[in-house]
Amino acid sequence: MATSIPTVRTLPTNDGVPIEAVYLPPKSDDPDSTDLAFVVAHGFTGSWQRPSVWRIANRFARSGGAVCFDFRGHGRSGGTSTLGDRETRDLAVAVAWARELGFKRIAAVGFSMGASVALRHAGLAGQAAGLDAVVSVSGPGRWYYRGTTPMRRVHLAVEYPIGRLVTRVALHTRVNRGRWNPVPVSPSEAAAMIAPVPLLVVHGDRDSYFPLDHAHQIYEAAREPKELWILKGFGHAESATSNGLVDRIGRWVMKVTAPVQPTAPPQVLNG
Repeated sequence: MATSIPTVRTLPTNDGVPIEAVYLPPKSDDPDSTDLAFVVAHGFTGSWQRPSVWRIANRFARSGGAVCFDFRGHGRSGGTSTLGDRETRDLAVAVAWARELGFKRIAAVGFSMGASVALRHAGLAGQAAGLDAVVSVSGPGRWYYRGTTPMRRVHLAVEYPIGRLVTRVALHTRVNRGRWNPVPVSPSEAAAMIAPVPLLVVHGDRDSYFPLDHAHQIYEAAREPKELWILKGFGHAESATSNGLVDRIGRWVMKVTAPVQPTAPPQVLNG
């Protein structure tokens, strides 16, 4: 990649998995940008080194700092993927690093599997999640969905030994062989616990993985403050996300996390 990488760090999770993360400082000196960080959580089989993810992180760096990382089992991180369960620990160390870097406002922006992780981390950890805004892009509302051809392929890739072998060799993603026990809290159930942190749900009417009812399930479960964007012609996750959409999400995050300005007391005129 032609763009230089200022800082790369390996972050250990609380269960001992090394997570590789990269930090991009704000490209603007605007005070509204210098204390805001976007933590980008990629989808299944993704990595911060994938062109679409890297482009999105660099675009967010126009509105604030950006921290991007590889989930366990992906890229150069250790461990094996648990498809959204233990990945909340990976996001937690990325958010903590953003705090260490001095950012006062932090938004988690997740795509597909990363969206489910952002929802679950924010909802289950509550104030300890360290988030000021959450954005779910193309996220599932529930587990075990097999209603589309791409999702049936995902299940084949993770449930059978030959599928896991192909996923490891061809997609450089190592999947845990065990089944969930117990089944993790679903993304929509977690969304119900995110308030008062603002939540934005973004979904396309051309999503080939998760139809629109997943977005509505998340949005309807959540409490205010929340917002739902249904985008005409938008496909799935990072590959479908344009620079314009990244900028629009960035403006939304800046708006909902902006410090409340104190109101001047009314002046009393004598005489």
